[in-house]
Amino acid sequence: MDFTFKEEESRFAAYDHDNQEAGEATFSRAGDNILIIDHTSVKDDYRGQGVAAKLVSHIVEKARENNQKIMPLCPFAKGEFDKHEEYQDVLHS
Repeated sequence: MDFTFKEEESRFAAYDHDNQEAGEATFSRAGDNILIIDHTSVKDDYRGQGVAAKLVSHIVEKARENNQKIMPLCPFAKGEFDKHEEYQDVLHS
């Protein structure tokens, strides 16, 4: 299933084709250039569809576009960074 992503106040949210929220990743900012992902969650009806992984991927792309770094404090997001070597360019060390 395809999802659309929207950045809201302090979160990125994924929506299905009916504009129903499927999941979210919340974050805070450390200055202008660092996003701290502190939580990801997916609604029960959307589990097993890769929503959380797609959210993290979307945040990585946004960080690249904005010359930002990401600090993945959330265990899921940290796991995605560990699995995807191609995310290392935006990892805050």
